[in-house]
Amino acid sequence: MNHAISRRIEELEQLSPPLTAQTDIDEYWDSTLAQFATKPLNSKRIFVETPFTYMEVYKVVYEGFDATPIHGWFLLPSFPRDKKEKLPCVVLYHGYTGSKGYPEDYASYLLMGMAVFAIDIRGQAGETGNLLHQDFGTTRGWVTQGILHRDTCYYKAITIDALKALDWVSEQPEIDSSRICASGGSQGGGLAMIAAALSDKPAIAVPHIPNMCYMDFGILNSSSSLTEAASFIERFPEHLETVLTTLSYYDIMNLAHRIRIPIFVTVGLKDPVTMPETIYAAYNRVRSEKTIVPYPFTGHAVTGDQNRKAMEFITSKLLK
Repeated sequence: MNHAISRRIEELEQLSPPLTAQTDIDEYWDSTLAQFATKPLNSKRIFVETPFTYMEVYKVVYEGFDATPIHGWFLLPSFPRDKKEKLPCVVLYHGYTGSKGYPEDYASYLLMGMAVFAIDIRGQAGETGNLLHQDFGTTRGWVTQGILHRDTCYYKAITIDALKALDWVSEQPEIDSSRICASGGSQGGGLAMIAAALSDKPAIAVPHIPNMCYMDFGILNSSSSLTEAASFIERFPEHLETVLTTLSYYDIMNLAHRIRIPIFVTVGLKDPVTMPETIYAAYNRVRSEKTIVPYPFTGHAVTGDQNRKAMEFITSKLLK
């Protein structure tokens, strides 16, 4: 049908803004991944007593980008099953200013017979602190920490933390390392999508309303975390080009060509945070098997229908 909604989606499906990638972006990430491949996780896994009979709960601490202890929940279904059979696992990243929450938040995955590893993003509302070095001022929040260089910025720290979560879970004896999903919403969706581009651990990825896409457009128009970067540039206008260069190394639009696994993406056409223009700009450049589900009347939210469709995708790919 030819109506405003269908025309809007068609326009987005054709969107192809110029890449902002620096000429060395692939070389940079290849060398960065090689550098961190040998960094030890120094992890701990501690069993936690809970009132949930059919949930086996572990508190996990590991190291990612630096010596910051990254906290997470590792959850296994404990209803009767063949203990010799290894489980698929969903690695979950939360949205900006959030946390890993509580074990019971992930019961739906366990009911499907899947394991879960949900982590805190450093410095935000969970148990995880932030030891990232800082030698220049910031605005509110975390986004502008170290933003004047690709190697010192907050985005690098949380990206490596996210990749190391996949490394950790792939080493667990209960987990089938060939059946791992990277998933999350907003900030977490961006981390799931960049993990799909940079890690060989996930078999699939489910980025809901992902951030970290078409970031120069986002810094100009978004109403959430990238307003911190906009405020930084407003305060230090001489650093505009430097900031945009830093962000370009973490912009999934510039890394989408590296995604080689199936992905399932959701987008709200009324989203003022992870605007549809930003998501489609990255999604349209993905060359692997891909699905995007637009919600014309949804803002910055992951609805029940989005979750159900994502669960159907995950089960179709990971459950034998």
